[in-house]
Amino acid sequence: MTSLAELNITDITVGEGKAAEKGALITCKYTGKLADGSVFDSSEAFQVVISAKRVIQGWYQGIIGDNPMKVGGTRQLSVPAHLGYGERKIGDKIPPNSDLFFEIELLEVLTRD
Repeated sequence: MTSLAELNITDITVGEGKAAEKGALITCKYTGKLADGSVFDSSEAFQVVISAKRVIQGWYQGIIGDNPMKVGGTRQLSVPAHLGYGERKIGDKIPPNSDLFFEIELLEVLTRD
């Protein structure tokens, strides 16, 4: 199987709520899988400040890139290894140089304004 060369973003449902932006506290529901379909992580209500230092680059670009996600939206991200964890092994579930596949539903966006 060939590795992904670039981030692929597919909107399953386009949200109509507040758009995600850098520095916002987002709450999302997600499932992360490896190329073989095995689930390595999931959450019903994951909260994170969306910034380049707090999340993998694939999430950063895939959630707030050229077409920011909006609350109520569901998006699939196919993240090449270099925008995920690269050569690092993460725990016992993610081998080095793994492409990662996420389905993310954006539940809430909190900003300071």
